Amino acid sequence: MRKALVAALMLSSGIVIADEGQWQPYQMPSIADKLSERGIEIPAKQLADLTQYPMNAVVGLGYCTASFVSPQGLVVTNHHCAYRAIQYNSKKEHNYIADGFLAKQQKDEPSAGPNERLYITEAVTDVSAEVKTGLSDDPLKRFETIQANRKALIKECESDENYRCSVRSFHNGLEYYLIKQLIIRDVRLVYAPPESVGAFGGDIDNYEYPRHSGDFTFLRAYVGQDGKPAAYSEDNVPFKPKSYLKINADGVKAGDGVFVAGYPGSTSRYRLTSELKFASNWLYPTYAERYQLRIDTIEAMGNQDSNIKLKYAGSLASMANRMKKYNGLLDGFKATDIAGIKQAREDDFRQWLAADTQYQSYQAQFDKLETLLIDQRHALQTRYYFENAQSSALLSTAKQLYRLAKEKTKPDAQREEGYQSRDMKMFTARLKRLDRSFDLSMDKTLWLQDLNAYLAQDHRVEALDKMLNSDDSNITLSDKLDGLYSLTGLTDQAKRLAWMDADVAAFETSADPFIRLAVTLYDTNMAQETAQKTLAGKLSKARPDYMEAVIAYYKANNWPVYPDANGTLRITYGMVDGYQSKDALYKQPFTRLEGIVAKHTGIAPFDAPQKVLDAIKAKRYGRHMVESVYQDPASWLCRLFSCLDKPESFGSVPVNFLSSVDTTGGNSGSPVLNGQGDLVGLNFDSTYEAITKDWFFNPTITRAVHVDIRYILWMMDEVDHADNLIKELEFVVN
Repeated sequence: MRKALVAALMLSSGIVIADEGQWQPYQMPSIADKLSERGIEIPAKQLADLTQYPMNAVVGLGYCTASFVSPQGLVVTNHHCAYRAIQYNSKKEHNYIADGFLAKQQKDEPSAGPNERLYITEAVTDVSAEVKTGLSDDPLKRFETIQANRKALIKECESDENYRCSVRSFHNGLEYYLIKQLIIRDVRLVYAPPESVGAFGGDIDNYEYPRHSGDFTFLRAYVGQDGKPAAYSEDNVPFKPKSYLKINADGVKAGDGVFVAGYPGSTSRYRLTSELKFASNWLYPTYAERYQLRIDTIEAMGNQDSNIKLKYAGSLASMANRMKKYNGLLDGFKATDIAGIKQAREDDFRQWLAADTQYQSYQAQFDKLETLLIDQRHALQTRYYFENAQSSALLSTAKQLYRLAKEKTKPDAQREEGYQSRDMKMFTARLKRLDRSFDLSMDKTLWLQDLNAYLAQDHRVEALDKMLNSDDSNITLSDKLDGLYSLTGLTDQAKRLAWMDADVAAFETSADPFIRLAVTLYDTNMAQETAQKTLAGKLSKARPDYMEAVIAYYKANNWPVYPDANGTLRITYGMVDGYQSKDALYKQPFTRLEGIVAKHTGIAPFDAPQKVLDAIKAKRYGRHMVESVYQDPASWLCRLFSCLDKPESFGSVPVNFLSSVDTTGGNSGSPVLNGQGDLVGLNFDSTYEAITKDWFFNPTITRAVHVDIRYILWMMDEVDHADNLIKELEFVVN
């Protein structure tokens, strides 16, 4: 019976044929045979080496992925990943969001903003033993010791100020790795298509397919004249990367093997069934409801004020993306009984635990973990509305500044992360950036919504209630907020920056209403933070014990074992392939330029630029036209759906394509590479049916959506005439 269940689980999760796994680079040699089966010809050992091509050309943005594509520091990523840089440089007199931007010379490339960074991962080191040294049985002390050990490793790693280091938890605290990254602090905007290209289809097409999005943008890394990272300066010169990706102008065909390298943000595949049910029943619906209200508000006020629209464009795009993802997760949980599948595997795991003498003792740890998770869920629900009630950008700023004053009374090594000396440049940059993404009326409106939601529920906090209450019944909450905003000095950048040097006493005697509120709420916030740390200390023992047993269980069944995504560099592989969608239609793996014309209505988000429409109408395809995107039917690669019912002729420029690679948020902008390691596209999305892959990988419907390199080159060549950039690229042909 158990063998039958295991077989069913293998089939239901696609283990037999799945291109599943967000693999750490060092794991590549262990799956060399799988890479070879997919036509990945680069030696697995080379992919495991971060100093070699192509891995040393892949960079992080802190929230997305990018890659070097020229010896002059030219970087390509998604349009939506570079949105902040485009927004930062957009003004009423030149709206680069709407019109696009192209610098014909390097001297015309503007700063992407004081917060923009490129992170080049140079080393990943296992430091599990060092992090776990001297751990106490007391939960809070255990948590604090882990943090102290992490910070000590980071401090040693950052002896050179040009590097940023972090210690990340893998397998829920079973392992820890030290990540060393060279940090580029001068990033500039080079070329961005109009939003009507970069986000063609907008939120309507988000997570959908067929897609026709030109989601790409070029940036450039600059350094000091000595070749070392430096803050923005007109005297800086382009960074010379150790390597850069070669461009394959012939692209890929259906059935071709591809792989993606990038920085996936977060997945939950090893989480328990109870955690999935909580996410489905409370967490995602609650988050989605708040996001939708904020989206509606920003859109309404933005339509009335173009300045608000510009300032909140990035926030709106981010929230809309999250909103669609939450809805997709909820729909996916309904369409496929993922909770049932996970529960079946969990039940089988319990039976395996009971039968295996080596792991029988872990049953008690499993039960303890479930109890701790109940506590965690209750704590999250209790804090949720209180934390949202502090969502004003000015209150958040006041809280951070007061916390900084408190932390500065401690030795640097004992300060909370985010408030150490190493963090001050970014701290300062955030304070400066507020001017470009803040509007008083918008901030007040969104904050008032969160405060009303807080007042409508039972988990109340006395310190906040005192601020909200008024003895005068004629004074509304809105009136009270107007008073706070009218009396604060935090809207002035110079005054915000000056608070960085103030001591605790200055804060506690300040008359600024937002500073006073931050001081009033400090003790409550700290008490909740301590409770969170204590619970985290308990989980830092229970989760690794659970994961140790789970990994053994997976290995016993010959299932892939890789850590959940955590924002660190990973590699995933697959093949160019369509899929059978939920509506019983087979989704072909490539879309064409003609699809843009078919979708064009002239009204956003289906408002393609006239220059694009004219080029398509004139069939000005140049060297980028493709006669066929399919393998010869006799080819051994033609073995799945991709080769069935194919059109007789493609006869166009490919715009977007699908593959079975295993990606998630953070993989946006990741280079899509062919078997030889040539750049053939950029990852930017997933299909709607595949959103639930964060919890469960289903190979039959899990598809990532990519911008085809041939469309990017067509835009550069035939539409925007970015000849100066084309000359920088190095091309290879099949």
